Amino acid sequence: MSHLVQSEIGVLIRRQVLLAQSLDRLDECHLSLARAAELLISTLREGGRVLIAGNGGSAAQAEHFSAELVGRFLCDRAPFAAMALTADTSILTAVANDFGYCQVFARQLEGLGRPGDAFVGISTSGNSANVVLAAEAAQRMGIAVISLTGEGPNQLSERATVAIHAPASETPTIQELHLVMVHHLAEMVEQQLTGHDATGATLQ
Repeated sequence: MSHLVQSEIGVLIRRQVLLAQSLDRLDECHLSLARAAELLISTLREGGRVLIAGNGGSAAQAEHFSAELVGRFLCDRAPFAAMALTADTSILTAVANDFGYCQVFARQLEGLGRPGDAFVGISTSGNSANVVLAAEAAQRMGIAVISLTGEGPNQLSERATVAIHAPASETPTIQELHLVMVHHLAEMVEQQLTGHDATGATLQ
């Protein structure tokens, strides 16, 4: 067995162990996930929109979450009103150029958001300046804030209406848990707003 193959196996085992350990602790997030799902459901049911932002891998999660809501998760249904604030390169580069990168999400939120909307801020550290400033803008505007971060206190969770802490410390594992959480939230929203579970059966 080559050194490269041995190394690859070692990395894979390490990643599996870290993820398994963190998934075993996911029940620690049960209440915060339930509260976040309730907030998203009430926002959409009452005609509000879900605005989502993050950087890097968290930007990909923001767009993924938006796609699950606007498109579909497990069943065919009407689209839900959601938007990732990470996708318009003209806005992102214009705001970054004119106002600084820390304003790229807050500026969009101020222009697009309305009271009754919900802002989902995704940051593995919870201290990304542009996401924190967007959360502060949301607070000023009467927009609820859901934070998806890693463990421990951080600036974003301190500004959140509902703070969800992934039970992990390494960025890749936090991102993997955020994917599980995004799928969980998408399924809960879809079930409650359509009245059907993943099999298509009517909820009681």
